[in-house]
Amino acid sequence: MQELRSRKAFICDMDGVIYHGNRLLPGVYEFVNWLHSSKKEFVFLTNSSTRTPRELREKLLRLGLDVDEKHFYTSAMATATFLAQQCPGGSAFVIGDTGITNALYTAGFSMNDENPDYVVVGESSNYNFEKLTHAVNLVRNGAKLIGTNSDLTGPTETGIVPATGALIAPIELATGAKAYFVGKPNPLIMRHALKRLGTRREDTAIIGDRMDTDVLAGIEAEITTVLVLSGVTSREDITRFAYRPDYILNGVGEIIPDNN
Repeated sequence: MQELRSRKAFICDMDGVIYHGNRLLPGVYEFVNWLHSSKKEFVFLTNSSTRTPRELREKLLRLGLDVDEKHFYTSAMATATFLAQQCPGGSAFVIGDTGITNALYTAGFSMNDENPDYVVVGESSNYNFEKLTHAVNLVRNGAKLIGTNSDLTGPTETGIVPATGALIAPIELATGAKAYFVGKPNPLIMRHALKRLGTRREDTAIIGDRMDTDVLAGIEAEITTVLVLSGVTSREDITRFAYRPDYILNGVGEIIPDNN
């Protein structure tokens, strides 16, 4: 644990690590205070594309944590950066919430429901059959299919809900197209996170609650991996995977020296 605590920077997932829905998880307040007091570099890297950094900051404020907007990076932001590099000034039909639409606008994209360059799918409370059907037709007519992340489910206060991977699956099945996912475990988003931190991978650790995104992303980026059991993964689930995290903790509070 001393080796983990000595890392200069931390990439930290949010859902299932920092909170469940509107409930702050045990030890998180103390962990964030430790990051600040120990002068650690850190970024909250979330695969959720629902909220903007400002909205994420406001959510944490409501939960009692004051974290500057610069510490948030989302799959929506990574998706917008990727698409702006691929097709500058392009357009997209979006199934998603403010996080992805704002990120695309900021990157110079326009919204287009007639002949877009891309169909982009993220988590959305407004997902419906009409939008699904329209997305299918656009992809069949040549639009490229993009997913902000490949997560099939996400944790909430009331249980598990479908995430982007589940929402985009019907479009893939109906069109035969395979979506390109930008979020974790794609190495692209990990490189973006390291650039924001300004640290080397050897000095960085990633903390998450998912084996197939957080831990896999760290392994493929050669970053120290920490799996916390406060989200969707149980200790029994770990044996189903061909790889293992470097550390397995009940929650982020166990990283704090006083909680050793």
